[in-house]
Amino acid sequence: MTTKTVHLALYDAVADWEFGFAAARVNNPAFQKNPGSHRVRTVGATLDPVTTMGGVRVLPDLALADLDPADSAMLILPGGESWDGDGNAGFARAARRWLEAGVPVAAICGATVGLAAEGLLDDRPHTGNAVEELGGVAGYAGAAHFRADRAVRAGGLVTAGAASALEFAREVLAELDLYDPAVLEAWYGLFHTADPVWFGKLVAAAS
Repeated sequence: MTTKTVHLALYDAVADWEFGFAAARVNNPAFQKNPGSHRVRTVGATLDPVTTMGGVRVLPDLALADLDPADSAMLILPGGESWDGDGNAGFARAARRWLEAGVPVAAICGATVGLAAEGLLDDRPHTGNAVEELGGVAGYAGAAHFRADRAVRAGGLVTAGAASALEFAREVLAELDLYDPAVLEAWYGLFHTADPVWFGKLVAAAS
């Protein structure tokens, strides 16, 4: 079995919580249809260390310039303060390359602002922190496609707002087809409700 790689973008002041659920479930074989079929590798603008919003210092596995969409199963773009202005424009341009190559992209919080600036939300269903935030992005013409949902998955693009890291992960896992639908429903139910009955359903669904 060939292991597919999901690439997680990292930059200074990246929002730690926004990618945690997704990265952990992609990289952990438990409950997956084909355990170990995917792994997570981190990508920085360079190979220099990155410090997250929570103060965690991370050394990226790869530099963005060395990465090709053909070698990727998905590009995950968390939010973070560096999306203000054009600090992460290189990652927004990479998202265009991924989508044009038919490789999924997942963007949450500030990363949706970067995609809006790149023109990638103009003709795709999407969400984000608020349509008003995206409406303040120069050139954004996608308001008609904005959905007031916790997370949206459409045409190989997953989007979510900052308060929806769990829903973001659910849609990432669905896009990658890592879990059977019943397993995914039970996993989400457990973390969404904290009701232990969902753990029993999760174990049963994965059996």
